[in-house]
Amino acid sequence: MAEHLLEMNHITKVFPGTKALDNVSFNLKAGEIHAIIGENGAGKSTFIQVLTGVFQPDGGEIILDGKKVVMSNPVVAEKHGISAIYQHPASYPDLSVAENIYIGHEFKTGPFVNWAKTNREAQKTLDSAGANFQATAPVSSLSVAQQQLVEIAKALSQNARILIMDEPTAALSRRESEELYEIAKNLRDKGVAIILISHRFEDIFGLADRVTVFRDAHSIGTWDIHEVDEPTLVRHMVGHEIGDYFPAREPKIGKEVLRIENMSREGYFRNVCLNVHAGEIVGVTGLVGAGRTEVIEALFGVTGADSGKVFIDGKEITGKRSPRRMMDLGLGWLPEDRARQGLHLRWGIKQNISLPIIDECRNGLFIADEKERAISEEMKDLLSIKAPSVETTPNELSGGNQQKVVIGKLLAAKSKILILDEPTKGVDVGSKAQIYRLMNDLVSQGKGILMISSEMPEVMNMSDRIYVVCEGRITMEAPAKQLSQEDILKAAMNTDSERRCESESEKKSADS
Repeated sequence: MAEHLLEMNHITKVFPGTKALDNVSFNLKAGEIHAIIGENGAGKSTFIQVLTGVFQPDGGEIILDGKKVVMSNPVVAEKHGISAIYQHPASYPDLSVAENIYIGHEFKTGPFVNWAKTNREAQKTLDSAGANFQATAPVSSLSVAQQQLVEIAKALSQNARILIMDEPTAALSRRESEELYEIAKNLRDKGVAIILISHRFEDIFGLADRVTVFRDAHSIGTWDIHEVDEPTLVRHMVGHEIGDYFPAREPKIGKEVLRIENMSREGYFRNVCLNVHAGEIVGVTGLVGAGRTEVIEALFGVTGADSGKVFIDGKEITGKRSPRRMMDLGLGWLPEDRARQGLHLRWGIKQNISLPIIDECRNGLFIADEKERAISEEMKDLLSIKAPSVETTPNELSGGNQQKVVIGKLLAAKSKILILDEPTKGVDVGSKAQIYRLMNDLVSQGKGILMISSEMPEVMNMSDRIYVVCEGRITMEAPAKQLSQEDILKAAMNTDSERRCESESEKKSADS
């Protein structure tokens, strides 16, 4: 019997203008969780697409059960027991859980689907994966974590021996992540081999038995998880010491640039009050689903609010808010879902970055290409966006580089108030440190930043002040230096507490 269930030896993959994989080797044992980590653009996604038959390698070989195999397409990979689960579940929301699990290989009696057996077998598979919902439930009624369980059950229904989990906890709360850890460990103990792709060190050290580092299209090395620590992995990922991960800054707080007073939207949030000053990073945190993003969408005019006031530079913004109007007033927004709300994936980097300032790039009735190109080239260099040219489309980029393109849009628009919703979500450690340094540079220039984040170290180390949201209400506001992680978690689960704010008129009445 072969020592390794899977071996990928000297894999090379070349695309026009770039070598995505260069002589990469990797092996996987049955019944282990093997993590692959690396910066965005290191080759992880291409490697997985070669394994699952999406791409054909230009060199190297794949050995499965000691025999050479060719993954000519994804169907062949599935027949070999290889399945992938991605950050965003690829489910059909209007179908039931059972229909999603067995779509394409339903149980049939003659020409008809045997729904009783399909539902029964789907429930057995769900139960084995630790699910707490029914096979007959519509997928649209499930949380993201539960939808990922459906994807796991789908893989198990096809007798998956190798399960690829790509950023499985990116959209999950801490509790949901811990539940997924237990499910993954249970599958490992049953002999399923798991390849884990993650930027979160909590995932790596909480789950993996071994870890392989990718850098610049190469596999740098593989270690047992107890042989390495976080600084060592970071050094191998970036190729040098990363320095201060959270760069120090002496804040110089200026005038108030943004204020929200008692904003409410029925069913989403209530009496939300917060403010931001020039030169200040204000963190907003809470559990997933607490209503943080919904507040920002209402502020920016993507959705509406039932009540409340918004002030910019001390002046109340009356009338209907819209994204265009708020941008003209100096707000820039990096949305949590960059692919859906922040980018035109099939436009070039150039067109994406210049979009907010397209009028500045005009020469009469036409777009002046030299102006548009100069601005986008400046942002590409400033943010170290890894792309062959500014004509490259975001759907050809890694997640971290997509994030940089959105940030480039905000900087090109010269926004004075930056709203950053999960600014380092799905971003590698090197890009994270770069984004943190950029944030510090921006507030040192007098800009104000409102940062929404689920990453506790990020919130505590980057914020000057912190607001905590629980079930659509602000339950705490305090300087970051005064708070511990326990304080924040307590406020994030404290449904009985609510912090209200006074309007300017109420303050004046109280003062008099």
